[in-house]
Amino acid sequence: MLRKWMPIVVTVVLLALLSGCASTPSARRVTATEPLSAPDSTNSDGAYEGATEYRLGAQDLIEVSVFGVKDLNQVVRVNSNGQISLPLVGTIKAGGQTIPELEADLAKRYAAGFVRNPQVTVFVKEFSSQRFTMEGAVVKPGIYPLTGKLSLLQAMAMAGGLQPLADPNGVVLFRQINGKKMAAVYSMSELRSGRIADPPLYGDDIIVVEESSSKTAVRRFMEAIPVLGFFMLF
Repeated sequence: MLRKWMPIVVTVVLLALLSGCASTPSARRVTATEPLSAPDSTNSDGAYEGATEYRLGAQDLIEVSVFGVKDLNQVVRVNSNGQISLPLVGTIKAGGQTIPELEADLAKRYAAGFVRNPQVTVFVKEFSSQRFTMEGAVVKPGIYPLTGKLSLLQAMAMAGGLQPLADPNGVVLFRQINGKKMAAVYSMSELRSGRIADPPLYGDDIIVVEESSSKTAVRRFMEAIPVLGFFMLF
């Protein structure tokens, strides 16, 4: 009797498992050859890299140099309110400004503080305000700091690469653009070969690596055997 019903039970279980693997995120999908644009601002301090230039955010560590005036050279961290404190100029708003904007602002303030023709240089030592998330079938999923320019392939390397069950054609990049959650699907082989561009990452990006449907079905089917309570031929 058990042998008679076994093929039906196996078929039902497999269909259920495969249907579970077929679910997709509720986000608009664009092709990998259509690059995702820069994301929306996540806060008023601009804690992401815009389309052209980086905007300072909370916890960024910056070095301010004034040519010829060593006493004014400082290394400061942007506080949670987006502010920094410097000699002569006091406390000012740095969060949300690009590097050239902050340099121009500081030069104007130093000039008002009796520094003649100040030449100000700002260098970001730590990009602490930005993060991206790695999820799914990667060796080391988690939240990572975005320190400077980083591409999708470089992010995959930081996460230790793909797990054995990963689908190399199912690397999904999620991003908030114009108030909408957008997603692009990438293939690791296409990225590595250079046939498609390796996209840059921005603050608050989420990368999800899907598991291979067939391998996932096998794994879940095997995990389900003890629950069913009897042996089945796969």
